[in-house]
Amino acid sequence: MSIREEQKKKLGFGTMRLPVKRDGSIDYETYSAMVDRFIAKGFCYFDTAYPYHDGQSEIALRECVVRRHKREEFTVADKMPQWSLKTSEDLERIFTEQLEKCGLEYFDFYLLHNMNKDTYAICQKVEGFAFLRKIKADGRAKHIGFSFHDTPELLDEILGLHPEVEFVQLQINYFDWESDSIQSRKCYEVAVKHGVEVVVMEPVKGGSLANLKGKAEEMLPKDGSNASYAIRFVATLPQVFMVLSGMSTPEQMEDNTSYMENFIPLKEEEVKLLLDVAEELKKIELIPCTDCRYCMENCPMNIAIPRIFRLVNQQRQFNLYADPKARYAKITDGYGKASECLHCGVCEMHCPQHIEIRDLLEKAAEEFE
Repeated sequence: MSIREEQKKKLGFGTMRLPVKRDGSIDYETYSAMVDRFIAKGFCYFDTAYPYHDGQSEIALRECVVRRHKREEFTVADKMPQWSLKTSEDLERIFTEQLEKCGLEYFDFYLLHNMNKDTYAICQKVEGFAFLRKIKADGRAKHIGFSFHDTPELLDEILGLHPEVEFVQLQINYFDWESDSIQSRKCYEVAVKHGVEVVVMEPVKGGSLANLKGKAEEMLPKDGSNASYAIRFVATLPQVFMVLSGMSTPEQMEDNTSYMENFIPLKEEEVKLLLDVAEELKKIELIPCTDCRYCMENCPMNIAIPRIFRLVNQQRQFNLYADPKARYAKITDGYGKASECLHCGVCEMHCPQHIEIRDLLEKAAEEFE
């Protein structure tokens, strides 16, 4: 049985952007209610990772999913933080820690996290793929793969060398489908070439495709939310078995599950319309930040990079705040400001979107400080 046949519904619950309280901690009560509703509607796939929510996402999944539902009611995907690996021994240590934090004896899906040119070099050094084969053989991972943020050429090379890989997690959305930097279509076609199943991340591009304005907004039909068209675009792709959505509110979950419970693929003319919308959106110059927060993990000044870039985009696209400087002061409270950037470049090393963060922070400081 293929992975696609195992998974009866194509919507997965991403845990990068869980509901949080005022103090920034995960709101277990709201998350638990969302989990219950998600499972009650027949969905089962939960995606977490070592760094999400400052290392608390796996624990929240244990408390809100694993300890409250039968094991056969859910599947869990977790990921190895390759940037943290120094030796082969780190693989077993971190993996064991993840099982304990999630309260599980095995993962249904396990991935090497954020594969790119730099992390692939680390992977080769510590024999990451040998570790994947090991945990599949001993039953601690049912399916093995990796998430990917780089060129289709590198993806082709890796999949060609590692036929043991069963699935790959790719950033795909209608905006990035023909993007020169993300190259969603070309990466997807590489996966198809190798017969590898696909999980989609960032189908709504960090929420940006849910918030449209002007002509792009007018072009979309009003029989569904903007997010619904973005998610259905990727779910329509034949090789895709799962689409992840980082749901932060019960309202987002209700919207997503409403059209994915009995999923109907988009028609050819609807796909074409979304690609036309993408071309309209590309006329507005935005920072392609998806709020993954990898840039902040080792930032010596703890600069709120994603928050700052979101404000830049909100002002460019919506002119959302009458007093953007006041908003800037609020979102950077407790964090480093854009002007405090040391230009060390650590953030750019970890950015999956290959954003020129240092230059953009300089411009943000000029605009908002």
